[in-house]
Amino acid sequence: MRRIAASVGLLLTLIAVAAIGLGAAAPGPKGKPPPRAKHTASIQLLTISDWHGQLTPVSGVGGAAFLKTYFDEARAENPNTLLFTAGDAIGATPPISSFFEDEPAIKALGMMGLSADTFGNHNFDRGVEHLQRMIDLAEYPFVAANLANLEENLTGVEPYTMFVLDRVRIAVIGIVNEEAPTLVTPGALGTLEITDSVAAANRTAFQARKYGRADVVIVLTHKGIRGRDAGGNAFGELIDFADAVDPDLIDVIVGDHTDFEYSGVHQGSILAVENRSKGLQFAKIQLKVDRRVGTVLSKSVSFVTPTNAGVTPDPAIQAYIDELNAQLAPILGTVIGSSTRAIPRADSCGRGDSRLCESLVGNVVTDALRTAYGTDFAITNSGGLRAPLTCPEAGPSGFCPTGITPPPHPITRGSVLGVLPFGNISVTLTVTGAELKAFLENGVSRMPAADGRFPQVSGLCFTYDITAPAGSRVTSAVRQAADGTCTGPAVDLTAGASYSLTTNDFVAHGGDGYPDVYSKSTTRNIMDEDAAAYVAANSPISPSIQGRIVCTGAGCPAITAP
Repeated sequence: MRRIAASVGLLLTLIAVAAIGLGAAAPGPKGKPPPRAKHTASIQLLTISDWHGQLTPVSGVGGAAFLKTYFDEARAENPNTLLFTAGDAIGATPPISSFFEDEPAIKALGMMGLSADTFGNHNFDRGVEHLQRMIDLAEYPFVAANLANLEENLTGVEPYTMFVLDRVRIAVIGIVNEEAPTLVTPGALGTLEITDSVAAANRTAFQARKYGRADVVIVLTHKGIRGRDAGGNAFGELIDFADAVDPDLIDVIVGDHTDFEYSGVHQGSILAVENRSKGLQFAKIQLKVDRRVGTVLSKSVSFVTPTNAGVTPDPAIQAYIDELNAQLAPILGTVIGSSTRAIPRADSCGRGDSRLCESLVGNVVTDALRTAYGTDFAITNSGGLRAPLTCPEAGPSGFCPTGITPPPHPITRGSVLGVLPFGNISVTLTVTGAELKAFLENGVSRMPAADGRFPQVSGLCFTYDITAPAGSRVTSAVRQAADGTCTGPAVDLTAGASYSLTTNDFVAHGGDGYPDVYSKSTTRNIMDEDAAAYVAANSPISPSIQGRIVCTGAGCPAITAP
């Protein structure tokens, strides 16, 4: 296998591309591939999504050392194999990566044999200077076709790259999600501008076929599935993109970003695929290509859950992980407090990433913010809450002590950092009742779709009508009483009222669509340190679901936990 640097042409003319037939999706056979016809090449693509530096397994699944073993087995079945991800391999990472500024994630992907990557919003969490260091460190190329002002901000990034496997020329294009600037702190992208993804993908695919003589075109894009409608049909940015790009130019789209399993054929020929996040799943895409005319004859996909049981981890990667853990254990393994109950990342309606309903971890974090600065209320976005708070649920990322028999459930410094890995700063400000309502309205604007903007709150309880138009859903709010119940006086949500508020700097800057109030905010402490101080001062903590967020109307998520 050899990678060929991409070149960009100056003049474009139309070309015709052969029609493509699709095979039924089915798992590939174990062992050696079947004998191939003289002119047919078998190409295998392995894909992981939204990896977020998850070097260690999650509940006995995934982890870099075990994934490497699975990938090596797949390569043994077919040496004509490429491995891809489509952004967010760094950012929002557990302490084993974030503590070292995500260098471990980049190094581990290189050891796993990653072939190419593109950028998602979390790649920009630490800004373009940090991203440049990651690009320079990587042993694989980054591709991005829809970034304007690229050369002024990042070097070593091309619109596409080329691979040759068994005499088949494969172009790999990168597409960044257009919403990325709203999901990171303002300025994190430098002067980069994200251009129209469909136009960029079509233009670059044309160039790859004309000037790179590509037989197969693959797009890596940080776009995903948002859910399924009543008829079971998937919807989201990945679907919209796959339905809009040119089917005569693009063969396969690898999605990312939203933690969904999906495969589907679009416009009669384009195969679009997305996996579960953090290495909990990977896809095996099989392509049959006629080398004589550069035509893809068939495409199929199967999904693999890389369980650890009975699998030998790659020794080199495992040794690297052990070395990192040894450095971190004395720092992050310190128990700072405890809880009378487990505090998962999941919310009260069972959503694992806490983006549909009130959650215990959201209540603890917002209570910590409000307590630290004595404000009336606190709000944080659920997208910033990344892990369980208590051991042993926090797992290896929490650097939990061994031999735990809860209750109580220990809380370590590492588990707090796992919940809040971004290094966000707490900020305080004064808002009007109308501004407070705008915060709450934004938080529920994407419902019933799960979204990182979903608010976790402290000091108030509010009710919203999910059937009302976005922006007009919040119907009432009351203060929490001293005992935490939602029995306090009404909150005035008009411009004439004034309240003190604590949030994080990402939200205050207008992240996740919230009102940009940073100019009148006062920066305080690092957010995870505020949370750690709250746990230490109040242990054992005993959080509960208190009805802080109440949904009314048909289509509300069902509450599954007390």
